[in-house]
Amino acid sequence: MKPFAYTAPSSVDAVVEALRVAQPGTKILAGGTTLYDLMKLGVEAPSAVIDVHRLPELTGISVTDSEVVLGAGVRMADVSDHPVIRPSYTALAESIWRAASQQLRNMATLGGNLLQRTRCGYFRDADMPCNKRNPGSGCAAMEGVDRPHALLGASSLCSATYAGDFAIALLAFDAVVDVVGPRGERSIPLAELHVEPGEDPRREHVLDIDELIVRIRVPLTEAGRGSTYLKIRDRESYAFALASAAVGLVIDGSGIVTESRIALGGVATRPWRAVEAEQSLLGQPLTAAAARRAGEIAFAAARPGRTNEFRIELGIRTVADAVRTAGERAVR
Repeated sequence: MKPFAYTAPSSVDAVVEALRVAQPGTKILAGGTTLYDLMKLGVEAPSAVIDVHRLPELTGISVTDSEVVLGAGVRMADVSDHPVIRPSYTALAESIWRAASQQLRNMATLGGNLLQRTRCGYFRDADMPCNKRNPGSGCAAMEGVDRPHALLGASSLCSATYAGDFAIALLAFDAVVDVVGPRGERSIPLAELHVEPGEDPRREHVLDIDELIVRIRVPLTEAGRGSTYLKIRDRESYAFALASAAVGLVIDGSGIVTESRIALGGVATRPWRAVEAEQSLLGQPLTAAAARRAGEIAFAAARPGRTNEFRIELGIRTVADAVRTAGERAVR
């Protein structure tokens, strides 16, 4: 790794000041579970690192009458095992539990997890052409092995899949992230945080380079109790999703779906909300046929590459299974 300057400010205000005067190429270090990997691979070579992992201002968890508030520096393990979040937002807890090994959950932070970079093998190989890493160099996946690449949201320049799990569950429940920088604080709906590659694959989110995520807010909803996060992967142990779905449902006393939330992971270039699939379930009983139909609608716009068409059917079944599981929990 190349030498870099290191600072560890003692407060969020000090971080903001450090970001204000930071030189180009400065990176934020929280848990380090992604940044260190990319530095060792030669994919990231920061000129400076600002360490925020010891800031107590970023580590709180609170539950109010209207929302769950999670500090960006909270460790993933603290959410997956939280006595309030686990029963009230089952999908959130499951998305973290299925995201990583216990060792990584003990280190990785929520803010860092939201902004983790793709696991595309070509992006992580500094010797391969990659428009995300080196604009204009090409995309090796277009003529290479694209089995794990995106079915939704890809462009002619990049089809790298968003790798995270937690953001998928947050998206399903209309979460908001609060960020701070030299120009003050602003709130960004999770649905607007990540962007598709389009003509600039380098741009993965809407944060400015001098902004820091400080907290994540999740509105309370009854659908949190009737929810699940289903993740299909090549092996049961720690692995990234071939397809995943966060689903939350509310079913009334007559068996009719009155609220539906569906988000997809492992299949798109960003966390993907399946709005039309959600709407297909509303106002009717939840049946196996309705669950299957929701999955088909969710993947209607899928555009497979050379070797990943099988993941369309896999994704449809993942949504259908998650809908049925959420439905069982919603009527308990």
